[in-house]
Amino acid sequence: MNTASKGGGPTHPTWDALRAMPVDEVRRRAAIVADFTGVEPMRVDTAERLAWHDGGGQSTVWYFLPDGRILLLTFDHESPLNLYAEGTYADQQALFDGVPADLRALVQDRPENYESLNIVDTTTGATIHYAGGVFWFDGTHWHIADGLLTHCARESLDLFIESGLDYCLDEYFFDRPDFTAETVVGHRRSEGRYEDEHEDAESEELATLTKAFDRHPRAHH
Repeated sequence: MNTASKGGGPTHPTWDALRAMPVDEVRRRAAIVADFTGVEPMRVDTAERLAWHDGGGQSTVWYFLPDGRILLLTFDHESPLNLYAEGTYADQQALFDGVPADLRALVQDRPENYESLNIVDTTTGATIHYAGGVFWFDGTHWHIADGLLTHCARESLDLFIESGLDYCLDEYFFDRPDFTAETVVGHRRSEGRYEDEHEDAESEELATLTKAFDRHPRAHH
């Protein structure tokens, strides 16, 4: 099935936009953003890992499985959901409660990387990648991890704010059907990205981004 059904559960504009986006387009955008961020795709077991980071502690990590399922992790280092700073291995593992075991296995006892550092069980030496937001797609519906829902309810946290979902998915423009190099450059221009750069900075970035988009054309059905 190419389009995710919205299903039930909490609603939020960014979350709803992700759930409404055709899954093949979600993957294309994840590949493009990883490309222009300079994060190489990685194979983890049978999954393809694609990621983004802002260079300042925030990250988005996707695992796309051959059967159509997806694991999505977001991380905001200034959030109380940053368990790398204050939590334990057990705390982090608990956020993944409700996620299928084979998806959780993608982040357990794996080498750490720039986007995903490890939290270590000091007793056993087991490791798990940190994540503030834990979301997954079962092939038809998107889900928020039960453990994340439980933790946020217990601690009175706004899940969508503290998971960094808005910021971490901002580069993917899931709220817009048009996703082009011009879309990205226009957004960056509106944020003043090029004001202090040399006069050709915008056109040079547009050319670089256009190449990234060309490497990942939209699928035709």
